[in-house]
Amino acid sequence: MYYFFRGLSLIHTKGLKRFVLVPLSINLVLFSFAFYFLLQQVNLLISAIQQYLPSWLHWLEYLLIPLGVMTLVLGLAYSFTMLANFIAAPFNGLLSEKVAAHLSGKTVPDIGIAGFLKDVPRLLGREWQKFIYAAPRAIVLFVLFLFLPVIGPILWFLFTSWLLAIQYVDYPYDNHKISFSTMRQQLRSQPSTSFAFGITVNIACMVPLFNLFVMPIAVCGATAMWVDKLAAQNDPALKAPGAKAYNKLDKYC
Repeated sequence: MYYFFRGLSLIHTKGLKRFVLVPLSINLVLFSFAFYFLLQQVNLLISAIQQYLPSWLHWLEYLLIPLGVMTLVLGLAYSFTMLANFIAAPFNGLLSEKVAAHLSGKTVPDIGIAGFLKDVPRLLGREWQKFIYAAPRAIVLFVLFLFLPVIGPILWFLFTSWLLAIQYVDYPYDNHKISFSTMRQQLRSQPSTSFAFGITVNIACMVPLFNLFVMPIAVCGATAMWVDKLAAQNDPALKAPGAKAYNKLDKYC
């Protein structure tokens, strides 16, 4: 959980704010359009249900409307997050690179617009890898979610938390050209840290309005985790000088 709240503090850091602005703006625009469109569909669905209800049951609309809005908010917490991450992947990768440079005290050469555009296909390809990894597992666990009360929802929640950890920690890995399979293996080697981070992001995604800010916060927090705990597994030279202090603080958070 420490790394999520560390990301919350990092988005306010001078020099990083402008890199936070783009993914945050993408979140705001996509969420606004998606929420408006889906709210219209929910209203149409409720109207259709009301047509088949007898007059003495019309009071149910006072339950159906809040229930529909709650379902919409929770549904957007997952589907919208996946879509937003896919579109914002190039900007999230850039934000992660700048955060890693800030935490490690190293300078990152400015690649310019041409260099940024050159990396876009690779970054989107990496997002496609995540989708291919997640989709078949999500189908199986969603079936369990529907037919296994209690156990199914718990497994679904843990699975989506794991996916969110993968989603955001992968940005610094991809920036250093480390394979997707290696990244998953190294996350599995630190399950408590990975799941605690993913669970925190998962819960934050369910909070209306605050979930608009989760993407840049999670990118910054996951990059801090990379600098402190994961970078040295791939190259000792990547370890930040202050990483040991962060790890000690992590034990108390």
